[in-house]
Amino acid sequence: MARKAATAQPKEERASDLTPIVGRNLKRFRAERGLSLEALARASGVSRAMLGQIELGQSTPTINVVWKIARALDVPFSALISTEATAAAWVLPRAKARILTSKDGAFTSRALFPMDRPRTVEFYELRLGPGGREDAEPHPPGTTENLVVSEGRLALSIDGDRRLLEPGDAIFFEADVPHAYENVDPSSETVMFLVMTYAQRV
Repeated sequence: MARKAATAQPKEERASDLTPIVGRNLKRFRAERGLSLEALARASGVSRAMLGQIELGQSTPTINVVWKIARALDVPFSALISTEATAAAWVLPRAKARILTSKDGAFTSRALFPMDRPRTVEFYELRLGPGGREDAEPHPPGTTENLVVSEGRLALSIDGDRRLLEPGDAIFFEADVPHAYENVDPSSETVMFLVMTYAQRV
């Protein structure tokens, strides 16, 4: 009898070790998708109370429950039980950056975020060559931009309203109207960092 108790204990420990891992992953994925516990409960068929207990690490879900949650969140089963650091952090090497360039080559945009994940916020490094100009079409309704000039000088036109920005100046504006970026210095590059926020997930 003593040997049976000794062999059963490691299995219980392994199951309990997964409890906080599943809870953390569930909470993160739910937050990323903007889902309430009620909404996830409806989508998964798992009760709100059970989901809350799992997130708090107070209940160890069965395999069937994990599958239901994974399907509702549209993530692999393994994502909910993963302890890999890459599940919560992404390094974006400059050498592998996705850079978009305008037709004349004067304007470049480098994405500073994982482009393959659902999001409402995007972060960019923008570069505008000497005397260059980039005209932007209106973004979806409710979109805003928060821009800071790192190097050089910038003239930003927002639906015809022109603002001059010096290094270190920042501006926040509604970007669902025509707008344009213009480097007013004919001899040096303008470098900017831009945070774009959408009203809905993209």
